[in-house]
Amino acid sequence: MQVDVKCSVANCEYWAKGNNCVASSILVSIDKHANMNSNVEFGMLGGEHQDSASNSADTCCHTFKPKESR
Repeated sequence: MQVDVKCSVANCEYWAKGNNCVASSILVSIDKHANMNSNVEFGMLGGEHQDSASNSADTCCHTFKPKESR
């Protein structure tokens, strides 16, 4: 089963034509953890960390990586 992930942040390294995200994996968290170190938060906890969000506005994508200037 293929899942399409859409993203409108065109300056992200993983943004592709058609507003598609082409990252091999995606990390989404709640805004409360927007400035967290995802390697520590998720790596050391073995991916067992869980939070709850009331709606999509309470979430943020940690996969974002700015495109390098060309």
